[in-house]
Amino acid sequence: MVHSMSRVADAFWRAAAYCLHPRVIALSLLPLLVAALLSFGLAYFFWESAVAGLRATLDSWRLIETLLGWLAYVGMDGFRSVMAPLLVLVLALPVIVVLSLLLVALLMTPAVVRMVAERRFPQLQRKPGPSWWQALAWSLGHSLLALLALLLSLPFLLIPPLVLIVPPLIWGWLGYRVFAYDALAEHASTAERRQLLRLHRMPLLGLGLVTGYLGAAPAAIWAFGVMAVALAPFLILASIFLYTLVFAFSSLWFTHYCLAALQELRQSRAPATASPVGASAELASTPITPSLTSPDA
Repeated sequence: MVHSMSRVADAFWRAAAYCLHPRVIALSLLPLLVAALLSFGLAYFFWESAVAGLRATLDSWRLIETLLGWLAYVGMDGFRSVMAPLLVLVLALPVIVVLSLLLVALLMTPAVVRMVAERRFPQLQRKPGPSWWQALAWSLGHSLLALLALLLSLPFLLIPPLVLIVPPLIWGWLGYRVFAYDALAEHASTAERRQLLRLHRMPLLGLGLVTGYLGAAPAAIWAFGVMAVALAPFLILASIFLYTLVFAFSSLWFTHYCLAALQELRQSRAPATASPVGASAELASTPITPSLTSPDA
């Protein structure tokens, strides 16, 4: 456990240092630009229809109408006009998180893994791993599971303590499954990857949990209430930037940890595979002579 924690800490400061590398900064620009273009493109084509559809749905709910009537009675009649846009932004936030994570995993992580391997693990042998479409299917499948888990957990988010626990756990699990897989994809065989994910499940889950809480932190910039609707373009861009930064750091953190664990696994296997051959050769070349001393000599 102590050794695992020291490896986690070592990977943490190395990832933080790599974030300042010009090549890493340049690599982070691509998922940032793609996420921003996709978000604003979707907003341009679907914002008005999404708001209109959600407003019509809310108007058909008697409970919502009662709530809006009570808010109008206490002097908050203006909340009716911003409720639907605000809910659209709230529902779009998990999509922005998953989009940022997927783009970092697909567009940045492979280059980051090669960079870390060249600079820190130049002797680490590559072994056949999953193809790009298998990695894409893995990331998309786990992203859909995370969104489904978040959707099923919506009723529990009305309980104040759980809103600070459930979403970071979901994002942490997603980061653990995606980034650990991608970090080992180009260097570990299927058997090695499964063994490492089994042996290091708890430290990797710990990395994922920290990633989840770091990924939940940018949501605090939406705490403007009604003003969030007016500031939506700026807040969306700021959210994408922060999520990209968090997931880029997480990708580096998982890469340093997983490649170090893979190298240690192979080094631990090397003596075990070489010693039987060496021992049998030594026995074959050693003449057998009768012992003239006692066993205790």
